[in-house]
Amino acid sequence: MFQLSEEERQNLKSQNVTSRWGGRRTLPFVFTEHGVAMLSSVLNNTRAIQVNISIIRTFVRIREWALNYSE
Repeated sequence: MFQLSEEERQNLKSQNVTSRWGGRRTLPFVFTEHGVAMLSSVLNNTRAIQVNISIIRTFVRIREWALNYSE
């Protein structure tokens, strides 16, 4: 887990809809692919495990896309 930089936060903010009241006022913390995988060993709830699997699959798709991106 690590905290995003201001530049990364701005990029993320421009990719998503934010609320009018300003939303988060501090830099968010995010997980790496390995961090999400490590959560699997801690979580024991069926829904949490399904969400974890979905996140891992998304990381795999992003990695595949990045490896095949020609620009």
